[in-house]
Amino acid sequence: MAKRDYYEVLGVGKSVTEAELKKAYRRLAMKYHPDRNPDSEEAEVKFKEAKEAYEVLSDAEKRATYDQFGHAAFEGGSAGRGGAGGFNGGAGGFGDIFGDMFGDIFGGGGGGGGGRQRQRRGADLRYNLDLSLEDAVNGTEVNITVPRMSMCKTCDGSGAKPGSSPSQCGTCHGQGQVRIQQGFFSVQQACPQCHGSGTIITDPCGDCHGQGRTRENKKLSVKIPAGVDEGDQIRLSGEGENAGSGSVNGDLYVSVSLKDHPIFTREGVDLHCNVPISYTTLALGGELEVPTLEGRAKLKIPAGTQSGKMFRLRGKGVKNVRNAGFVGDLYCEVNVETPINLTKRQKELLQELDEIILEGGSKHNPQNSSWSDKIKSFFDDLVT
Repeated sequence: MAKRDYYEVLGVGKSVTEAELKKAYRRLAMKYHPDRNPDSEEAEVKFKEAKEAYEVLSDAEKRATYDQFGHAAFEGGSAGRGGAGGFNGGAGGFGDIFGDMFGDIFGGGGGGGGGRQRQRRGADLRYNLDLSLEDAVNGTEVNITVPRMSMCKTCDGSGAKPGSSPSQCGTCHGQGQVRIQQGFFSVQQACPQCHGSGTIITDPCGDCHGQGRTRENKKLSVKIPAGVDEGDQIRLSGEGENAGSGSVNGDLYVSVSLKDHPIFTREGVDLHCNVPISYTTLALGGELEVPTLEGRAKLKIPAGTQSGKMFRLRGKGVKNVRNAGFVGDLYCEVNVETPINLTKRQKELLQELDEIILEGGSKHNPQNSSWSDKIKSFFDDLVT
């Protein structure tokens, strides 16, 4: 018998979110669980079918594989990383459902798991780093100081006064979890007495007051690769906060922000700059010296260049941080600078030049002549 489409089984579309997927699975699991339908083979089949569909679609890698190849990708009992697992065993109790879906809320551990708990992990931290354009383009190494909660050095994170040790929690008997029966449901949650640690500190450390961690200003050296851009993040594994006894540190994310540059603006791997130029140079042509991040470069201006013309200098941009062999370009836009504070003599010369150029008509000013012709035609049409 051919298997039904996993999305169809759960009654969701292919664009379903993780939260919607959990909600759909929970509804079907509660409806068809064998504990609620002890004499129904059909319910057991549908429960297994829903659980199989959820196990595949809730895993991003398996879901991508399924979307591409369908059920054929899992024939032989594997499904990407670790396999879909199939359903050769029993249906399991309600603890299996809550272990699958709410392990992150109730502290992990599937049904009947004997109170096994997931290792706690400290919070991730973010550090905003302002970089100059030159440092972002060329790469650099910076020293930063990060305030964070770290493992207490006095008690080595145990929270207990040196020479003493935590005692076993009498509520959960060292398991860190307790089972709560709420009517029809039975779920596991962190022990309210020891907060999931499984131990009680009767003689707390004087420095951390039993928390197992203290605040410190951590000095770090961060290598910035060449080509980083606004919003890029550099992850420093294990340099985040500690969560106390038995935990591992979170990560530190260094987020890059670029300072404004007096000459260049950046768009990805390309640089842009605006070059003021004289009317004479545009008309007669010439050579300009323009800046690049590597030094000076020559820019040839053909005679008759129009204001706003963009010139491209290949390979004078930014190295691609993910592909060191690719470098962007520098785009220089030339714009005429209108002279100001002219003397009487300068005004006379410009007026004389303008009259001489106008005598040449479209030969010297083709765009102006074309514009004049269009204006004349426009008003002639209005009259007729």
